[in-house]
Amino acid sequence: MAHIELHNDLPGIRGLLVYRPETAKPLRELAEVLLVAESTLSRGERELVAAYVSRLNRCHFCCASHSAAAEAQLEDGAGLVASTLDDPGAAPLSAKLRALLAVAGKVQREGRAVTAADVEQARRAGASDLEIHDTVLIAAAFCMYNRYVDGLATWTPSDPNAYRETGRRVAKEGYVNRTDLPPVGAASAG
Repeated sequence: MAHIELHNDLPGIRGLLVYRPETAKPLRELAEVLLVAESTLSRGERELVAAYVSRLNRCHFCCASHSAAAEAQLEDGAGLVASTLDDPGAAPLSAKLRALLAVAGKVQREGRAVTAADVEQARRAGASDLEIHDTVLIAAAFCMYNRYVDGLATWTPSDPNAYRETGRRVAKEGYVNRTDLPPVGAASAG
């Protein structure tokens, strides 16, 4: 049971977004820019960064949700996501994505843990400054999203199948145009 009465039975961040549409709008828009908008990193790769950071933060809802979204958008989705979450150093990833995940992991622990050597390693692996920037921002944002979800003790389904449809919906609709949530900018019910 959530720490506060959300007046809905939606799981995880979905319940929080419906509870407070005024804050939902910028949170959904940020997720849209970071995970859906045009980028040289694929949508699946960016979802994988979000899932990885959420796994490090032990946020089951966000990890499962973004893992499902990554699975829906990556070749060998489920296998690649599982191997990455278990051990990104051994997963069949490009050197660039492996280096970016290393940066994301350091951001998750502490932003100042990222060193010039980490950034240089990502560049040597082929990451652009924009890709490094966006990886750091995805990692930082997901630390916030994870703490929002877990800090209010939102309801989290334990069945992995509960996340698959949401992952497919996110892959199709993104975060701003979701049909299972109120439209962005909707007024609070009260």
